[in-house]
Amino acid sequence: MLKEFRERKGITQEKLSELTGIDRKTIFRIENDKTAPKINTYIKIAIALEMTDEEILNNLKEYYKKINQENFLSCKYHEALFQ
Repeated sequence: MLKEFRERKGITQEKLSELTGIDRKTIFRIENDKTAPKINTYIKIAIALEMTDEEILNNLKEYYKKINQENFLSCKYHEALFQ
């Protein structure tokens, strides 16, 4: 999801790391679903990729659908995402 946005912008993981101050290995793990980004990390990436509000919400919806249902339902933001 975030990987597709990054690639569409023609930005490498290294460049995104420079733009955000986030370690390239962390970006790799986020893009490959090895770790879930904290909200402040996600926001830094979204800003660097110049994502629209709609793109951010759609991306978050897809992400939370992808993780297991129990984690999704316990997320205090899940209701707001689907209103």
